[in-house]
Amino acid sequence: MISLKELIAPAFYGLHKDIKADGHTHYFIKGGRGSTKSSFASIEIILGIMRDKEANGIAFRKVGADLKDSVYNQLLWAIDIIGVSDFWERRLSPLRLIYKPTRQEIMFRGVDDPQKPKSIKMRKGYFKFIWYEEADQFEGAGEIRTINQSLLRSEGKAKVFYTYNPPKSVQSWINKEVQVKQKNRFIHHSTYLDVPTAWLGEIFFAEAGYLKNYNETAYRHEYLGEVTGTGGTVFDNVVVRDVTADEIKSFDKVYRGLDFGFSVDPCAYAECYLHNRKLYIFHEYYAIGAGYDTLADKLPSGVIIYADSAEPRSIFELQQRDKKLIPAIKGKSSVKFGIRKLQDLREIVIDGTRCPNAAREFTEYELERDKNDNFKAEFPDKNNHMIDAVRYALCDWIVKDKKRAVDMRTVEDKFFNKERKTSQIGVGAKPNPKDFL
Repeated sequence: MISLKELIAPAFYGLHKDIKADGHTHYFIKGGRGSTKSSFASIEIILGIMRDKEANGIAFRKVGADLKDSVYNQLLWAIDIIGVSDFWERRLSPLRLIYKPTRQEIMFRGVDDPQKPKSIKMRKGYFKFIWYEEADQFEGAGEIRTINQSLLRSEGKAKVFYTYNPPKSVQSWINKEVQVKQKNRFIHHSTYLDVPTAWLGEIFFAEAGYLKNYNETAYRHEYLGEVTGTGGTVFDNVVVRDVTADEIKSFDKVYRGLDFGFSVDPCAYAECYLHNRKLYIFHEYYAIGAGYDTLADKLPSGVIIYADSAEPRSIFELQQRDKKLIPAIKGKSSVKFGIRKLQDLREIVIDGTRCPNAAREFTEYELERDKNDNFKAEFPDKNNHMIDAVRYALCDWIVKDKKRAVDMRTVEDKFFNKERKTSQIGVGAKPNPKDFL
């Protein structure tokens, strides 16, 4: 056999060491065209089975018809390039590879029904290597989890490989899945730029260079494996990072907004700071089924909170619990106008640790498509509770550019003066925006 360094690109050396040391169970191996991620996975599986006499493997594709021309042939390539063809038996019906000295096996399955792997049994050993090729094509994390639960054994040191090119959209389940931090996961990303030119050929690099000059966005997605969006991304000015304690201390005016939630919809509370067309979102509360008492405990006292004016009873209930809630001015086309204002900001900085739901909503918010797969002109009214809370928090800034500007300080005076601690709005009453103009 030849040296392993001659078979895998340098970008995979660290990943190989982690697999060999049983560092993790789940390996998300992603990248663009020519990144050699599938080649790496196939080499690891063949070598791993030959090293461990109890190890077996199974390779999945979403569609069974794709197995022979993809994972099966890829594993045959690995067997040949390693130089161990004489030790492996090849079968086509059903697809199977058998390591002759010990009769260990590699099986192949399509996943038309994720319950079917429950019936798969090995004659000896266990499934040490589970490979999902083109993992993004599966239905979702739930489907793969069902399969893994059928195959993984607690006493084994299993390795689950997920190889794929990241889909364009941040809403893709696998793009969201790799954002979830878990101790038993290893996330690896590679590109063709990590691979020796001789392996791919000059033509491959020339084609990549041509696309880069012609359509850089397509190049970044196809060759660099970047999540570039679909053209329907609403907020392309979002930066997710930690907002430091020193930054928060410097915020001289904090805006607060609340979107009520009932039943299956969450209530969402946001605190943010706006300066020089740069918005910071640094604190949130997000919960489903929170009652008025629970919500009141989570909200600060003695400060103005702008809330959804469509819920006067909820505003009243929280006012009775000594919270200074004021109905946010919305009016005609307020959603569209507010989102446009947020889009025009130089930057929306979201603390992903303190505000994971705000980060998720702002980065995943995309235009919906019609039946012809074209984008609709309207902003979708779903998965936007934190976005609404931010709009309410900034409502006085948002309405300043409207023809009939509203001075929200007047609204504050109307609802909270020295003689009264509660709003003039009673239970069941509906605020009239004209009262505030």
